[in-house]
Amino acid sequence: MATVPTAAAQVPAAEATLRILTFLAGQRGPVAAATIAAAIGAPRSTTYHLLAALDRHGFVLHLRESRRYGLGIAAFELSSGYSRQEPLTRLGVPVIAALADRLGESAHLAALHGRDVVYLVEERARHRRVLVTDVGVRLPAHLTASGRAMLAALPAAQLRALYPDAAAFVTRNAAGPAGPAELRRLLATAAQDGFATEEGSVTAGLTSIAAAVLGPNDWPVASVAVTFETQGTADRSRILQQVRRAAATLSRRVGGSIGDPPHRPPPAQGRATQ
Repeated sequence: MATVPTAAAQVPAAEATLRILTFLAGQRGPVAAATIAAAIGAPRSTTYHLLAALDRHGFVLHLRESRRYGLGIAAFELSSGYSRQEPLTRLGVPVIAALADRLGESAHLAALHGRDVVYLVEERARHRRVLVTDVGVRLPAHLTASGRAMLAALPAAQLRALYPDAAAFVTRNAAGPAGPAELRRLLATAAQDGFATEEGSVTAGLTSIAAAVLGPNDWPVASVAVTFETQGTADRSRILQQVRRAAATLSRRVGGSIGDPPHRPPPAQGRATQ
């Protein structure tokens, strides 16, 4: 009597491909093909063929100088696509609403989509200026505090793939980083401080402070931000504290392990943040 093949046996390439992506998603950085082959239990020749196909379609990034492979932009798009769907939005609504109520300033939750941020939750504070960050609005990530907070948490290989040269950059209000080197310097500061800022890059006269929401493997799945008048009376230290606590709360709820980060002072009013 013939044995009926299982579904996995009928699609071995699909199974191996999914194992490759799952393995790479659990790594802190790019790894060698031999390591991948050993981890998924496949011959090296098969692994190389699958990696080449994944590379062509953008799901894997081949770092030829180091002969290593990491997740590509297409895989990142899938993860950010999940983040934009209902689970993260549903978790974020009460956290963002409470944040806006505590501070009396407008607060929002955003996720990365390629080189843009997409706003998922927007809570407008009473008697505050109308913002451009409605739910569903997309803005260039490198110009926003929300985007910078997430970009600062990305592995260097993913950041290089997103912003390979000056052609990847746009400006708004004649502000913002104009090239990869300038962006790396800005993000290095954000990574060290644990938060990101922007002042007038999106809307003249408004400042935002943001912190990343980190999921499993410290991947930035979203960011929490508060926007306020640059020349107003907002307490920046209190805003920073509350933003980071809200981001830490969401990080735990989406499976991250982050706790309340150590406090660092926000930039003084009027200091350039580009």
